[in-house]
Amino acid sequence: MSRVCELTGKGRQVGNNVSHANNRTKRVFLPNLQNVTLLSEKLDRSFKFRVSTQGLRSVEHNGGLDNWLLKTRDDKLSARALKVKRELKKAAAAAAA
Repeated sequence: MSRVCELTGKGRQVGNNVSHANNRTKRVFLPNLQNVTLLSEKLDRSFKFRVSTQGLRSVEHNGGLDNWLLKTRDDKLSARALKVKRELKKAAAAAAA
């Protein structure tokens, strides 16, 4: 399983360890991923995602999973998140018709 947030697409970053003598060695910064269950109000279901803590804060700031998925571009979302987004759009179209 790759270390990538399923909702924001945030992944690893590469940088340097810098010693007191200014020696530089490569290192990897990994995102703080958590396994969370998020509730979709429109679908009345819960979904499990592997989300970075920053991504979780962003979801809460935007008013929940439904609003976040509808506002986010498809290229940032994982395949599972895209599937939920399609279900949301389908439910919205059924409710409007």
